[in-house]
Amino acid sequence: MAEKKEKIKEEKVEAKKEEVLTEKEKALVEENENLIKELEDSKKELADYKDKWMRNVAEFDNYKKRTSKDWQNAFFEGQSQTILKLLPIGDNLDNAINMGLDEKTVEGLKLLKRNFDETLKSLEVEEINPVGERFDPNIAEAIMQAPCEEGEEEEIVKQVFQKGYKIKDKIIRYAKVSVTK
Repeated sequence: MAEKKEKIKEEKVEAKKEEVLTEKEKALVEENENLIKELEDSKKELADYKDKWMRNVAEFDNYKKRTSKDWQNAFFEGQSQTILKLLPIGDNLDNAINMGLDEKTVEGLKLLKRNFDETLKSLEVEEINPVGERFDPNIAEAIMQAPCEEGEEEEIVKQVFQKGYKIKDKIIRYAKVSVTK
């Protein structure tokens, strides 16, 4: 009997040990679940921050491209306006050359005109001189109509009163022309 009592005591101690282990295990399992939930929340937060970061990087790249394009357009527009204001100087040089002045003066004026034209060329400015071509309202402005002579077609540019100019594909001044009718 004493052996039975001792065996029962040992079984009770074992049962209590299992209860204590079970409580410790339960606490560890609960702590593990909390850590897993915290990890999942952290992963979601990380994904959210990463998404926001990627969007901001893309937005900044777009901003840089847009700003660069705006600066290029502003530069081009400023350049065009400046050249447009200088074109009457070239027109006046042409008029002076055709005035019938003495030979040395005309030679000097031609030199100035050549330098003026080279400067325009270095700025990628092209002259529009559509004489003999079909009238194109995209590059010229018809300010006068002239009757067709024998063998001439209609809508042909007969005379240029004021030269037109363009930079690359943008017209900065339309040519003023006479067109056959």
